[in-house]
Amino acid sequence: MTTAPAGSPRTYQVRTYGCQMNVHDSERISGLLEGAGYVRAAEADDQPDVVVFNTCAVRENADNRLYGNLGHLRPVKVRHPGMQIAVGGCLAQKDRGEIVRKAPWVDVVFGTHNIGSLPALLDRARHNTTAEVEILESLEVFPSTLPTRRESTYAGWVSISVGCNNTCTFCIVPSLRGKEKDRRPGDILSEVRALVDSGVLEVTLLGQNVNSYGVEFGDRYAFGKLLRACGDIDGLERVRFTSPHPKDFTDDVIAAMAETPNVCHSLHMPLQSGSDDVLRAMRRSYRSERYLGIISKVRAAMPDAAITTDIIVGFPGETEADFARTLDVVREARFSSAFTFQYSKRPGTPAATMDGQIPKQVVQERYERLIACVEEITWAENKKLVGETVEVLVAVGEGRKDERTGRMSGRARDGRLVHFATGELAGQIRPGDIVHTTVTYAAPHHLNADGAPLAHRRTPAGDAAEAGQVPRTPGVLLGLPTIGAPAVAPAPTGGCATS
Repeated sequence: MTTAPAGSPRTYQVRTYGCQMNVHDSERISGLLEGAGYVRAAEADDQPDVVVFNTCAVRENADNRLYGNLGHLRPVKVRHPGMQIAVGGCLAQKDRGEIVRKAPWVDVVFGTHNIGSLPALLDRARHNTTAEVEILESLEVFPSTLPTRRESTYAGWVSISVGCNNTCTFCIVPSLRGKEKDRRPGDILSEVRALVDSGVLEVTLLGQNVNSYGVEFGDRYAFGKLLRACGDIDGLERVRFTSPHPKDFTDDVIAAMAETPNVCHSLHMPLQSGSDDVLRAMRRSYRSERYLGIISKVRAAMPDAAITTDIIVGFPGETEADFARTLDVVREARFSSAFTFQYSKRPGTPAATMDGQIPKQVVQERYERLIACVEEITWAENKKLVGETVEVLVAVGEGRKDERTGRMSGRARDGRLVHFATGELAGQIRPGDIVHTTVTYAAPHHLNADGAPLAHRRTPAGDAAEAGQVPRTPGVLLGLPTIGAPAVAPAPTGGCATS
């Protein structure tokens, strides 16, 4: 066992499960901990002083995955006196005290509404030598007012809302994240400008239902206005957003996407099912005709748009005819990618007690047919890009085979993954730089560009990546973010650690 020198900062790791909202929440958790004097542990460190699990409750195996990982940590904690384990996120909001009952070696349990309390809860647990469980029922402060340690030098998440007002029968999120709360446009744009001033080139606007933004202050066109306002920010090269809901998707948003140069022509539009009967049972307030109509309008305004989706197979009561209709919609919509899921019961949702639960073997067989259909279409759509020149924002960790193949990877403006050869520029291209290259090969899930890059532009984001620096946005956006290691602050002695 290694022991940190006396007086050295306590180290931490954050382990994240789930969606983009969870990933961004983990950036806030890191920012809070570093603001309280903690230092991020190296990835190879198997016994940091604090391990935080930021959990998801959407999938059926979320519970098993968490408790399995907690079990693996128990002997580590025994060997490392003073180690603390914290569990937050949606599963913590759902299970509350059950986590400590099942895993009494956990020190802190906190929910989706009180991320800012984590440093104080860790202090209290350490002082009182007992588990601290604090779950709030509603949001006290908007999460983006918390300090954030960004994971990327070139791309940043910006939450525009939290919570959801929909009542989809399969989804547990509204009960865990609460009703929709919208940020004021000026606060959002200030955060975007701060990220751009730190070198970030791409921003993704986040919300459980991103295009219903404005419902809280009564402006149904607020999201389109926000996209256009992002177009006025100098230095912001790419704007994305996720995830919209078809029932709230208005024509003004399509116009804003088409007419604002830095808004990417990529759209993630969850379908869930192509069957109107299943959509009705899911309590999704649109039908397949409405969905396909939106896709047609998007493609008419932006012929190059890449459209991705979510699809659930095996929802209770789904017949073979219902599933066939889903395949029909997939073929008509021509998605560039699809996130496909086998329906899983989530306790507390209406769908969990519905009649007509589908046998596992039937769901699996339909799922395999859906995957084959989706991949046939995505491969055909990707093949259309062979010979085309694409602009790639170079990324980290996108290509698992890059080291072996001598390629680097990144995302084209439409969101497609591109693996590209560096040619004579090997060693000069950094994550965060921009490369123009020609597509030479297409696969169902990626593109290859095996010729030499046509152009390479060095960027401030690439400079920061080369220097090993990441942007940090302070709480309540008072001033611009800084890059590099923060000054070590004393750990708070009580109360909430928000600014």
